Amino acid sequence: MENNEKASYEEQREDVASTQPKSRVIVHDAEQIRHGDVALQYIGDQRVTVSEEESKRILRKTDKNILALLVWLYFLQILDKTVIGSSTAFGLRQDANLKGNDYANMTAIGYYGQLAALAFTTTLIVKLPIRIYATAIVFCWGVSLLGMAVSHNYAGLAATRFLLGFFEASCLPLFTVVVTNFYRRSEQPIRVAAFYATNGLATIFSSILCWGLAHAKSTTLHSYQIIFLTTALMTILTVPLIYWKLDNNVAIARFLTPDERLKAVERLRSNNSGTGATEFKWQQLWETMYDAKTYGWLALSFFINAGASVTSTFGPILLGSFGFDAYTLTLLNMPFGALQVIIVMVASYSAYRFSSKSIPMIAITLPTLAGLIMLYVNGRAESARPVNLAAYYMLSFLFAGNPLILAWLGANTAGSTKKAFNVTGFQVMLSVGNIVSPHLFQARDAPYYYPALRTILGFFVANAATTILLVVYLAFLNRVHAKSRVAEGKPAKIKDLSMGHRYGKRDDSSSVEEGSTVEDERLGNQAFLDLTDMKNNEFVYVY
Repeated sequence: MENNEKASYEEQREDVASTQPKSRVIVHDAEQIRHGDVALQYIGDQRVTVSEEESKRILRKTDKNILALLVWLYFLQILDKTVIGSSTAFGLRQDANLKGNDYANMTAIGYYGQLAALAFTTTLIVKLPIRIYATAIVFCWGVSLLGMAVSHNYAGLAATRFLLGFFEASCLPLFTVVVTNFYRRSEQPIRVAAFYATNGLATIFSSILCWGLAHAKSTTLHSYQIIFLTTALMTILTVPLIYWKLDNNVAIARFLTPDERLKAVERLRSNNSGTGATEFKWQQLWETMYDAKTYGWLALSFFINAGASVTSTFGPILLGSFGFDAYTLTLLNMPFGALQVIIVMVASYSAYRFSSKSIPMIAITLPTLAGLIMLYVNGRAESARPVNLAAYYMLSFLFAGNPLILAWLGANTAGSTKKAFNVTGFQVMLSVGNIVSPHLFQARDAPYYYPALRTILGFFVANAATTILLVVYLAFLNRVHAKSRVAEGKPAKIKDLSMGHRYGKRDDSSSVEEGSTVEDERLGNQAFLDLTDMKNNEFVYVY
């Protein structure tokens, strides 16, 4: 922030603060402010009043300026990967002279690139300004896809696919952190779903794009090169928009007025997870390592994404094994993409409506298991095509898994370093799952792929079991926090206002928990100190 803008902001903050009741002032010392959130440096020790209408207005402006950009960028990232699979229907393997398992290896190597990048991602998410980081990685992955467009053999495609994965690696972790830092916990599932649902939109658009561009004839470029070139240019041309529109923190968001920035921070107080700090804290990293739920998120990410490659990587190949030609194959992927969008949004809306992540997670696992079983027991004869196609479409339910996990993880993690490490860990296991899964589909097993389908069935059974274990553990942690609050003279039970569908404050009579006689003024004091969920006993775990 420029000096004159900061001065203006401080003046506005003082004006707003002067209108607030003195009882709402909380005093933090200089050390707490130095190690706390960026927001704490701007809102300071003063709580401000935020009406429901003001909260809605801030939410709309955040959606328009932050969420819309995240949706477009994630669409581009998925499109850049989806066209690789779609291009197989139009001669990628033949034109690039890919033999045996070359295609599977080329697909997997992108995830090795992600793993290489993720070694640095936690630190970069915490330390670098979001706007600079996002601008750099999008430009670099666009250039990498441009490199794939000029590649004409396995070596060139594998090298550039590695770089594409390397620069895309931070996208999902970074976007998840942005959502958790800009939105209330009740608002997060729908926002994560909004950008993640572009998986389906990218599938639809990729099918249309590849179908259209495959009709373009060139004496110098193969169809896959034309496709890669087109999507690379779309990505690179987006880069200036990122630098122009994206903001680093809600406390200094340029799309909000100074008064709205204060209130935007205040509406996030009940999250108890902060708005982002720029100090990397080793103690938060160590806590993440011994926190059992960390391994629950990692397991869920692996199981979902190891299973997802059955559609994202081998979807066109599986459909091809049903006997469809290349053009019919491409068009049949369009309703599959539409189903993804619908299912992701319905599952995430259910998580919002019923304030539960575990129930939708179990619900999407059941039809996925049914689809896998149908693919396993049915042959590939022409008479089995309708059933096999229905089974393939049922696999679209698994795409709701990642946004549910991310929303669940984000809602149950506090502390900037811990949050960055958790979402990076999610991406690590996403990459590992996608590395493992293509290798399950060996060329010698075509067209049935029975060994791979058996293994993936096991993954989704394990996914359901892990979900249940996480619910038990989170309930246990809530009981631990309740005992800790009682020991400090706070209420044993506190109402989690961050999960309410309407914005409310604890000093409203309607929001004081049943059985409380006096509202504890200390509740919410620790919200912007960059404490972890385990260190802040006011943090309420959701499941």
